Amino acid sequence: MPGNLEPLDLGIQIPYHFRCPISLELMSDPVTVSTGQTYDRTSIESWIATGNTSCPVTRLPLSDFTLIPNHTLRRLIQEWCVANRSSGVERIPTPKQPADPISVRSLLSQASAISGAHVSVRSRAAAIRRLRGLARDSEKNRVLIAGHNAREILVRILFADVDVGVETSSSEVVSESLALLVMFHMTEGECDSISSDPDRVGFMTRLLFDSSIENRVNAAALVEMVLTGSKSTDLKMIISGSGSVFEGVMDLLRSSVSSRRALKIGIKALFALCLVKQTRHLAISAGAPGTLIDRLAADFDRCDTERGLATVELLCRLPEGCAAFGEHALTVPLLVKTILRVSDRATEYAAGALLALCTAEERCRDEAAAAGLVTQLLLLVQSDCTERAKRKAQMLLKLLRDSWPDDTLVNDDEFGRSEVVPF
Repeated sequence: MPGNLEPLDLGIQIPYHFRCPISLELMSDPVTVSTGQTYDRTSIESWIATGNTSCPVTRLPLSDFTLIPNHTLRRLIQEWCVANRSSGVERIPTPKQPADPISVRSLLSQASAISGAHVSVRSRAAAIRRLRGLARDSEKNRVLIAGHNAREILVRILFADVDVGVETSSSEVVSESLALLVMFHMTEGECDSISSDPDRVGFMTRLLFDSSIENRVNAAALVEMVLTGSKSTDLKMIISGSGSVFEGVMDLLRSSVSSRRALKIGIKALFALCLVKQTRHLAISAGAPGTLIDRLAADFDRCDTERGLATVELLCRLPEGCAAFGEHALTVPLLVKTILRVSDRATEYAAGALLALCTAEERCRDEAAAAGLVTQLLLLVQSDCTERAKRKAQMLLKLLRDSWPDDTLVNDDEFGRSEVVPF
């Protein structure tokens, strides 16, 4: 019996013609192949994807691989679900139809047309919006759209005004093309085509300060994509070398109206920017230390916390970074609390940041000891955490020895015999 029908009464029977001949489960998206046989879409697509060219039931060769939705059967299945609701059957949702290659080509052609007498700005924006809806529906649609050279077309549309030096696109077309572009994975060449052009970088940076919060979030997503996709440090520095980029990303992280998606993209963009060590100091000038600690204390999920802590450790590699983090009252207590609380990665990054801070300032060593870091480190070196995290913990224990309270376990003579491996 299908997984979605497990809680049903054992006496309920699914009509035979409602079951997929391949999976034997209740069909949620019945489609008919060229032989006239009906299957659930996911099952027959998997069958074809593995190289099969015949109908599973009739064994006849498939003349083509077109899948025609069987709306009549799907409605009958939905009616049966509703009729058996009292037995725990949930109504199957009406499936969204996959993108059609012909429609995708037509929409891309309409979107890339020059606005004028024959094609209006509104129709271009509507075409991109329709593509965006299709891309949002499924990964399969995104692959299909990308396969029609969509990324290159969208890059041209987005940067059309800066490329020709004349305003040819409306703000609506720019917004829609940007929102669709960041839904795809860009190649290194596509990323380089943006990062190597100062005018394009400047336009992307200006979008970080747009009046629309959605445009600002999508611009930050594009910044992160381009930085991650480019391998050339010189090209990355064209983006990260502008203090405005850091300021735009920090404004996004500070904004009280930022959504969960905005915060996630903001920290990803900041982390990508801080990986460029030559311009890392600009993040500190833009106020990243204070904002990071404030957000880490309240808003991030596990993955974002790991990325945020990694960024903290990167910035603590600079003297001015250590000084800025040391001035925030929550920095040391937050990092101490994070150890062994979030994940192995988070523990390693927090230990690395604390090592830098405690090396730089005696005040931080005293704060860390008072916050219970010694106990956390003793637990850490005995845990299954990464070897790098353990080495950092051992170095911290050496560094903190003068700050340990007299009655702590680690002042025992036996502890002095423990092997401490230098980093």
